[in-house]
Amino acid sequence: MVLRSCWKSRHKNRPAPCWIRPGLIALLWLCGFSCCSGAVGETKNVVQKDAEFDVTYNDTVTSENQTIYAFNHTVSRNKTEGVRVSVDVLSQGFESPILFVIRQKQAVLSFQVPLILRGLYQRKYPYKHVGRTLCQPPTRAASESQYFFVDVSTLSNQGTNYQLRVSRVESFTLQTDTKFSFTASPSQPQYFKYVFPDGIDTVIVKVNSEMNFPCSVMSIQDIQCPVYDLDNNVAFIGMYQTMTKKGAITVQRKDFPSNSFYVVIVVKTEDEACGGPLRFYPLRPDELIDAGNRSKVLDVMVSPAINSDIYVIGMLFCLGIFLSFYLLTLLVACLENKRVSKKREVFQIPADMSPAETGNPATRKIPASPYEYGSFADNGSTLSSEAVTDSATSTDNNYGYMDRSLDSVGRSRQESLSSVEEDDYDTLDDINSDKNIVRTKKFLCVSDLARKDKRILKWSNSSQMSHFSRNIATIAVFYALPVVQLVITYQTVVNVTGNQDICYYNFLCAHPLGALSAFNNILSNLGYVMLGLLFLLIVLKRDIVHNRALVRNNLNALECGIPKHFGLFYAMGTALMMEGLLSACYHVCPNYTNFQFDTSFMYMIAGLCMLKLYQKRHPDINASAYTAYACLAVVIFFSVLGVVFGKGNTVFWIVFSVIHILATLLLSTQLYYMGRWRLDSGILRRMVYVIYTDCIRQCSGPMYIDRMVLIVMGNIVNWCLAAYGLIERPNDFASYLLAIAICNLLLYFAFYIIMKLRSGERIQCLALVCILFTAVVWGFALYFFFQGLSTWQKTPAESREHNRDCILLSFFDDHDIWHFLSSIAMFGSFLVLLTMDDDLDTVQRDKIYVF
Repeated sequence: MVLRSCWKSRHKNRPAPCWIRPGLIALLWLCGFSCCSGAVGETKNVVQKDAEFDVTYNDTVTSENQTIYAFNHTVSRNKTEGVRVSVDVLSQGFESPILFVIRQKQAVLSFQVPLILRGLYQRKYPYKHVGRTLCQPPTRAASESQYFFVDVSTLSNQGTNYQLRVSRVESFTLQTDTKFSFTASPSQPQYFKYVFPDGIDTVIVKVNSEMNFPCSVMSIQDIQCPVYDLDNNVAFIGMYQTMTKKGAITVQRKDFPSNSFYVVIVVKTEDEACGGPLRFYPLRPDELIDAGNRSKVLDVMVSPAINSDIYVIGMLFCLGIFLSFYLLTLLVACLENKRVSKKREVFQIPADMSPAETGNPATRKIPASPYEYGSFADNGSTLSSEAVTDSATSTDNNYGYMDRSLDSVGRSRQESLSSVEEDDYDTLDDINSDKNIVRTKKFLCVSDLARKDKRILKWSNSSQMSHFSRNIATIAVFYALPVVQLVITYQTVVNVTGNQDICYYNFLCAHPLGALSAFNNILSNLGYVMLGLLFLLIVLKRDIVHNRALVRNNLNALECGIPKHFGLFYAMGTALMMEGLLSACYHVCPNYTNFQFDTSFMYMIAGLCMLKLYQKRHPDINASAYTAYACLAVVIFFSVLGVVFGKGNTVFWIVFSVIHILATLLLSTQLYYMGRWRLDSGILRRMVYVIYTDCIRQCSGPMYIDRMVLIVMGNIVNWCLAAYGLIERPNDFASYLLAIAICNLLLYFAFYIIMKLRSGERIQCLALVCILFTAVVWGFALYFFFQGLSTWQKTPAESREHNRDCILLSFFDDHDIWHFLSSIAMFGSFLVLLTMDDDLDTVQRDKIYVF
């Protein structure tokens, strides 16, 4: 049935009356529209048709006629059927598009065909085929019949042919764990409805495609009209993320009062947001560009996320792993205490021995066993810090002991206490004259570089803790507070804007908790904090036992072994705890600018470990806490510059490589000459003189062979790293800088172990077990680290291609396991540094070589 109405309108304030078909109230709006159109003095014919679903209507529209299609749609409260409108324009012109207005009971949708979508730099892409899904407002009635109307009009004087088809979307409501495939394009977005089943509070919406491009966007929106399903408005509401092959968003019931939501898929007009090529600039500003075929086949599936029981299991598992190290440490301490108690009984002097047999303590020689003079605490505690646990069997080792009376030792301890602090290089005025002689000997012993008064060494333990530990604690507080504030702001921005491209999560294994989007990545950093605290407790125990030995004037503590400096160990434990805290902050919202938070204390740990290795054999000439932290601050400063300016900047890489090489040369000179050189105006003259005398006048080898080997190897490694950076210019400058620190640390550690064995020293069982255990754990940790679940060196959409499902307890992913293993490996590395020289605790310092 066709009803025609015709009317005219003149330039009056009131539109002429129009005849209305009874029951069609929506034509009132049409009258106003027609009157406005008639204000120019034209006559418009309005044609209304009762239309049916799944029928294709071919028609022509001009400026003189307007067609209305009326559809009767039954809406049920318990069943939602989608309605999709598809339009094709058959004419070739773009000057006068056709306007389609779809009027529903509670919503109005309008669009023009050809649809013009804009890209970057105002590029325009026309689309002649448009498909839109109608928003389905909720109804209170069990079943309700509703009309909706499709109005077709244009201002073109020439007839424009079009095709209209309205169809039902049978699979409009997604089912749990059921995959649904569909096709989308920039002008034909798709969206579907999902209703939370009973008993499920969190789901993961996964969208996949076999095609990288065209770039697309997935969005989660509340059930309300209008639905934002075009490239230019999809970011207006809800959560959204760009995607190429993979996309995933975790959705919680509490965020949607209606217990349901829309999954919206939009294909973008350009691929630049997903890392694709950027199209050419238009020759003219208003030139229309053919976008080509940008259809994309995708599939969507909604799966239940983990429940609260998995959260509890994950947290208990994490706590259990690291609490087991506390129990293991307690067990080892008890066994060691029991073993030491038995050995003390063996070496205890019988009570019925005569004074003649025991001799005068003042003139007795230093014993071969440390147990005679109370190497243990009076209350039966374990050995002093870094003490040899098997020294009873070491009387026939390569070192032996010098015959030295206690009187001479006592006289040496009566020297006045100077104001020397451990952190100074050396401020003893009475040995300034022979520093150049002592430190330039061909073969140095630890006694040559540990010439401070014994009571100063005793006092310097607390001094070192004051300088290294308190300074790093101060640094940590001032660094961590703004970091925490910033990442909270990042998380708030993500939650408010819904932009999932800000943070580079592993979206397939990102379990939210409260306002946090990836709680599992934060929880897995607990190991750094707990094991760092455990290491501090172990160091504190050794420090206390060592101080008790010093109070008793124990000869082994005063005269033997590597001088005990615990300040760097305290600083290392604090740095490990801070690494856990800052890594957790980074994983609140991991991205390119936040990565510095995750690496800053890694630089600190690497630097402190190298400093501790050097301090073991060079106690008097070790760098002060202020110098060490100043150098690390310079490293972090370059890290910031690299993050900001280093990406593809050739000038920056040239400057950094030159500084890197110069710093390597300066450090090499410092290590080779033990600090006995000056950087002044005469440095070039002295260099020429050395080259002339040692290389030209007579060809002589280096005086310090071992040091020269280390320096040559170090220079080769650092020059190669500098060349790699200059040639490749990696985008991840922070990781590149960390690689430099780790390579130098590993090189120095390997050199130290080799030289220790070459000097006839041995590695005790506990230290050897720590070395082997740590090496194995590091191997597994690096395997999981290089899995690469995300990377901010690419676009967010490309990064999501690396996302993977959880692999442990349905809660932890590969990167979480890296956190577990790397924290254990760092803890083991610290134990290696703490125990590797325990075999020297009964060896005179003038028998311990410096290398």
